[in-house]
Formats: sequence, structure tokens, C-alpha cells
Amino acid sequence: MRLKANTLRAGLISAVLTMAFGMATAHAETELVLSSWLPPKHPLVENAIKPWAAEVEQATEGRVKIRVLAKPLGAPPAHFDMAKDGVADITYGLHSFTNDDRFLRSRVGQFSFLGNDAVTVSRAYWEVYTGDLDAAGEHKGTKLLSVFAHGPGMIHNNKIKIEKPEDFKGLKLRTPGGYIADLMQDVGVTTQFMGPGEVYEKLSRGVIDGVTFPMEALQAFKLSDHLSYTMAVPGGIYNTSWFLVINEAKWNSLSDADRAAIEIISGPAFAERAGKVWDEADAGGADLLASSKIELHSANAAVMDAIKASAAKYEAAWAAQVSQQGLDGKAALEKMRQISGVSY
Repeated sequence: MRLKANTLRAGLISAVLTMAFGMATAHAETELVLSSWLPPKHPLVENAIKPWAAEVEQATEGRVKIRVLAKPLGAPPAHFDMAKDGVADITYGLHSFTNDDRFLRSRVGQFSFLGNDAVTVSRAYWEVYTGDLDAAGEHKGTKLLSVFAHGPGMIHNNKIKIEKPEDFKGLKLRTPGGYIADLMQDVGVTTQFMGPGEVYEKLSRGVIDGVTFPMEALQAFKLSDHLSYTMAVPGGIYNTSWFLVINEAKWNSLSDADRAAIEIISGPAFAERAGKVWDEADAGGADLLASSKIELHSANAAVMDAIKASAAKYEAAWAAQVSQQGLDGKAALEKMRQISGVSY
């Protein structure tokens, strides 16, 4: 009788422990580390990355938490590989920071004349890059959470008002690499690559004469005191393509329900969120420019013709490369502009 009671007691304890373990597992938390390389107060970090991280926790009912680091785990160009290799769980960055051609098709979001606001371009970029150009295939080792773009790129410098194609020659400009570096070199600019955090020092010391940036950078990186001219181009002289990714193994370790919840607030939803942040930041940069000594002007017909001639050459070369991968780059770029309403 005593043996039977002991057996029942042991069974009851086992059942209770099993239930407790199951409840603990159901409520277990996964902390994901997001390496962030922009300044902590940058609008993209404050108003897109951190709110999205908070929404992930809410959407997963606290099962997944994201810790946004105040300091990055590596240099900006290393961030995609950091996510792929598991150095960080989540990263964001520019495709153009990578020197090789692994993100060839992402250039559809870097060309000239893509759109006049970041929301429109980001929406178009998500649709075209993921839908027409197999973006996931260029991000192996990670789960692509979103792609997006900033506002129309401009040329800011402290040497000359660019009024003819020859005015480009000799200018030393910081570019983010990729298409805009090629375009600027083609028209005679001496380009230098550096992370955004290095620009203020190099500009203030005269190492560079100016930068290719959207309007927001004047405020975000405190550049207005060291610039004299800003040249705008309808649709932007360039754009930058950005990624938000998570390590593939870490993504697969999450439950189906949590992955589904995260996808709802990522993808096109995050692209639009980031676009709105860029547009608001551009408006702040425009206000700063209006109160500064910087002269804002639009590219004239002669300058536009030079830009268009170089742009067409790089677009055709890119489309030919993409066609070798079995995809129609020319049609994808045309679709980008159709969605964003840019006539070119």
C-alpha cells in the first residue's frame, strides 16, 4: 500500500514538474542583439529601429526581445557579414558598403531619378527588389526582414556652384560607394569612401570638399557650417539601398507564431516606417539649410544632360549583368520609376 502511495506521489510530482517546465518553455524569452552603427540619436535609430524593436516584443507577447546596442560590434561595412556569421543577431546597413558584387541586384534602389520622397521610393524598392529581383537570394545566411531607401540624394560642397559639367572636375566628394561613386567618377569627381561618422572631421579639415547625402545629413551630422552649395536633382541624383536582416539560424530558432508576428511589422511596413523617418529628417535638414549660408539650387539642363548620359551607361551595364542571372533588370528599373511616378 505504501509502495502504491509512493508511486502515485512520484507520478504527481513528475506531472507537476512537466507542466511547470512546459509553462516556462512557453514563456521563455529570446533576446536578440541588434548592432547599430549610426549615432544613437540619429533619426533612423530613434524613430525606426528602436520603435520596431519595441513592437517586436509587443507582437510576440514578450517572448522575443531586441537589445539595440549603443555601440556597434564592428565597422559599418561589416554589418551584413556580422549577421550572416552570427556575430550579431540583427543588423542594418547599406548594400553599397560591400565591395564585392553579392548585392548586384540591389542597385535597382541606388540609381538616379528614382523618386522625390523616401516613402515612395522605399515602397517601390521593397516591391521590385523582393518581388522581381529575388532579393532573398542575395542575402543568403540571413532572413531579409526589410529593405528601404532614404530621400533623394544631393550634392553638397564648399567649393563651387555646379552650373556646367566641367564644374564636377577636381571636386573631392565623399560617397557611400556603389553606383553614385561610379557616376561621380565618370563626371570627373575624385571620390572618397568613409562612414557617415567620419564626414564631419574630414569636411572641417578640408580633406574633402563635400558630400553626396540626402538633405537630412546637414542636421544629422552637423555639416552646415562647412558647406556653401547644395545641388538638387529631380528624383534624386542617387539613392542608397538599405537592408535589415537577422541571422538565419537565429530566425529559424523562433516559433512559427513569433516569426509570423515579426513579419507583419517588418517587410513593407518597416520600409514605410523608415521612409517616413527619412522624409521627416529631410524636412528638418531643409529648415536648417534655409537658415544657413548654403545656397540651394537645382541642376540646370547642361548638368542634367551630363548626369543622364552617365546614368544611362551604368544602368545598361547593370541590366546586362542582371540578365546573365536570368532576371530582367531593365524592366525592374522601369517598374521602380513607374511606381514612384518619375518620368525619365
